[in-house]
Amino acid sequence: MRRLLSNRKAQFLFNGGFGVVLLIVAFLSAKHFLRKGWPLHHANAWLVVASAALFFVAYAFKAWGWQRLFAKHERPTSQALAFAGGAACVGGIALPGRVDDAIRIACVRRFPGTRTGLGTIGLSCLILGMLDNAALTPMASVAAVSSRSMLVRSGFLVIAVAGVLAALLVAFLPLLAKRDRVQRYRVGRWLASHTHCTKEAWAAWLFVSVSWSLRGAAVFLLLNALSLHGSFPLALAFVCASAASAALPIAPAGAATQAGAGALILMAAGMHGEQALAFSVAAQALVIVSGAAVMMLIAAWQIGLRVRPHMQRAFAAY
Repeated sequence: MRRLLSNRKAQFLFNGGFGVVLLIVAFLSAKHFLRKGWPLHHANAWLVVASAALFFVAYAFKAWGWQRLFAKHERPTSQALAFAGGAACVGGIALPGRVDDAIRIACVRRFPGTRTGLGTIGLSCLILGMLDNAALTPMASVAAVSSRSMLVRSGFLVIAVAGVLAALLVAFLPLLAKRDRVQRYRVGRWLASHTHCTKEAWAAWLFVSVSWSLRGAAVFLLLNALSLHGSFPLALAFVCASAASAALPIAPAGAATQAGAGALILMAAGMHGEQALAFSVAAQALVIVSGAAVMMLIAAWQIGLRVRPHMQRAFAAY
């Protein structure tokens, strides 16, 4: 696999194929919106901008939380982690679910200045996913209490219980890795030497919780921007449903699955089907646009850092 990925022709085919898929998706999406209308064309512009800004800032808090899961001597920069988060979100437009983790690992590993190994990055992604579940527990509890449907309430209770179990697993992972039965295996010994990522898990959980809270506030603003008069519990329910759908092992496309799950929750709350689907598409579009903005901003900054010395030497020579 490493030999294949290092091949120039394989890289060209992969990047070209990925670009073609994105162009096809963009064309079909534009054709749909030209025929049906863009969901945000009647929205309050200021509230839409505020919602997009909250989605943008949420990426920063997620990156700061992820950064806490690395030891200080091998900790990637927050720019690398934010870029990886944005790339995973943009890749979810066309790629199947769970491929976003591979995108995160590849982006962090290839980012300039990263000294962290693939195994450590992969373990941090696993811990980050469990912290995501733990951060969603309060939101899922609020959504379960405010829901009228027993089926929907049961679903949110499952998410809340899964978050509690994930938090317990992260807390007791160092103790489990040091047990004699685990130490007998090579994987167990490696895990014991890399469980430093759980020492600051409480701080990572705090940053991740702020990130999800900002997303909930952004969805709430977007609901009111479209004059749907949504409540904050409904916004939290939408965020929880979208996030929970991302945990599916196999999905046709991450963004489509999350939008569909969010639309189902809105319809269960009494919203008309067409309105629910339009809002879910609009919310997912803002998340993707915010992720793309994060990528472009960080990429421009890195290009500027590389070009600046050459420009200084050129001006000095002149």
